[in-house]
Amino acid sequence: MTKRKKKNTPPGNKVLIYIAWSLALIAVILSCVVAGYYFGYENAKEDMLKKEKLEKQKSITASVKLEKVDLKKSDDEVKKSEELAKKSEGKILKVEENINSRLKEILKKDSKDYLSAAHEFDDQVVSEEPKEVKRDVKKILNKPKLAIIIDDVSTSANVQAIKSLGIPLTMSFLPPNNQRPQSAILASKENFYMVHLPMEAQNFSAEEPYTLRIHDSQETITKRIEEIQTLFPRVKYINNHTGSKFTSNELAMNKFIYALHAKDISFIDSRTTAQTQAPKVMKNFGLNYVARDVFLDHQMDKAYIISQIKKAIKSAKLHGTAIAIGHPHANTLQALRESKKLLSGVDLVYVDKLY
Repeated sequence: MTKRKKKNTPPGNKVLIYIAWSLALIAVILSCVVAGYYFGYENAKEDMLKKEKLEKQKSITASVKLEKVDLKKSDDEVKKSEELAKKSEGKILKVEENINSRLKEILKKDSKDYLSAAHEFDDQVVSEEPKEVKRDVKKILNKPKLAIIIDDVSTSANVQAIKSLGIPLTMSFLPPNNQRPQSAILASKENFYMVHLPMEAQNFSAEEPYTLRIHDSQETITKRIEEIQTLFPRVKYINNHTGSKFTSNELAMNKFIYALHAKDISFIDSRTTAQTQAPKVMKNFGLNYVARDVFLDHQMDKAYIISQIKKAIKSAKLHGTAIAIGHPHANTLQALRESKKLLSGVDLVYVDKLY
């Protein structure tokens, strides 16, 4: 039988076959890649959404926690504020209890009717006030300072009248007695105050109870200052009510300044006598002597008081500082009200801001 000859594939066809197979393989690979990318993208997208959801949940949870913490802090702060308020209230009540306790002792002793003094020289036979303290004239770089002390403050009416002026006036409260049982409590409500301490005068018909006398022992004077500090816990400055006899006695003043210095209280000399020994005694203690420069209402005429206000302003401008003393009388307060424009020429301050 004759054998059939095997047909040979032309070389060109082989090339085409290889190309076709190659293209098919590439197509398969590309399909796999595209499919993998698609499914991978979808999975990645799903993962991202899950992560975003998880982050959102975490954020919400954290916010809730923070709100809880803030609420807790707020509650704690409120509790602390309430506790502080209770403590402050407790302190005020304690002060008032101390004051009331001391008042009961004071009011056991009868006192003579208090006569509102037109000035501090009710024990003087002379008609003129003691001259001003000699002070150096200073070149003023800043606005001069003037402190005006209002003595004899003892009632709520006094306090209201002084505050109605709307200017910084230093109130000096008389210690409480039968006629003014609330003076210490009134002082406790003020941010700053002084005490106007009664001292022995040469000749005074309406002496205050517990007036310091020249023959009082160191123990008696020290005890009196301790009593004043109990009644007026924040007192840092004391000036004398009358006291022409006491302040002119060197030994008595030594005992007095010693007692004040031990309690970190400063003395401002009202200068009710030209013979005051306060400058000498203060120097011996190494302390600065501070005194009244001008009395505003030695005479009660309003025109006179205004002239004294001008005098006090002039003194402040000459020396850099000055202290004037007045009383809560209608004419004095009215004169101060009408002198606001004059007083704008100085820096009107409380005594503790003077130096």
